[in-house]
Amino acid sequence: MTNIKNFFIIFILLLNSCSGNPEKVDSIIQEDNLDRQMMSAYKQGLDALKKGDVYFAAKKFNEAELLYPQSEWAAKAILMASYGYFSQAYYSSASDELKRFIKKYPKDPNLDYAYYLLAMCHYESIVDEKKDLKPLLDAKESFNLVIQKFPLTDFAIDSKYKLGLINDLLAAKEMYIARHYIKKERWVAAINRLKVIVNQYDTTIYIEEALHRLVEVHYKIGLESEAKKYANTLGYNYLSSEWYKESYRVFNKNYTIDRKTSKKEKKKLRDRLKSFF
Repeated sequence: MTNIKNFFIIFILLLNSCSGNPEKVDSIIQEDNLDRQMMSAYKQGLDALKKGDVYFAAKKFNEAELLYPQSEWAAKAILMASYGYFSQAYYSSASDELKRFIKKYPKDPNLDYAYYLLAMCHYESIVDEKKDLKPLLDAKESFNLVIQKFPLTDFAIDSKYKLGLINDLLAAKEMYIARHYIKKERWVAAINRLKVIVNQYDTTIYIEEALHRLVEVHYKIGLESEAKKYANTLGYNYLSSEWYKESYRVFNKNYTIDRKTSKKEKKKLRDRLKSFF
């Protein structure tokens, strides 16, 4: 019955074309046919994605895009192919699709999602920050772009959270190298790494240790005034820190840290530390 109905629609169009433009009718028929083919390919892509066959899904989504690139579904097809790859940890393939989407559809309403998913591809590619910095730096750059371009979105909120984690990892790498240099007594190299943490990653969990290590290293090489400067900074910002107590011990070798000190004794200790520096 449906075929008969379609036949009558085409027949009516052909009749109307007798007094009109036959090329226009051909265009309408062709467009309708492409639209149906595209939707069929898109649906096959969705079905394959649900089954976990991401490669076939991506193939059908790409086919849908190629069949009717002017359609709004073409852009969605690229995003679906990207998500399919991402969901199965094929981050390189997902990134390629997303970069193509961003270049081809710079005004698409889902552009914020594309930028965010691209950042997540870099983020999920992080394996060992001590060996490979590229995924970390790429993720940091991409999350910053999300925040700059789409500041009022939920993607921006999560990007800020992810940036905090990335900065912790970058600071961890700097601290790892600084400890290595300290162990090898390469004082200048250690100081340079520790200063990177102080200047660039001062909101991370490694800032207190970095300040203490600067106290420790400067004291060892005879720059006591520099050591006291960093100790003052540590005490001013992190007075109750265990690292501040360690810094006090650098100047007072007989001082021992009692982990079970009472609150009253801790207050006395803080007063002593403050007066010393």
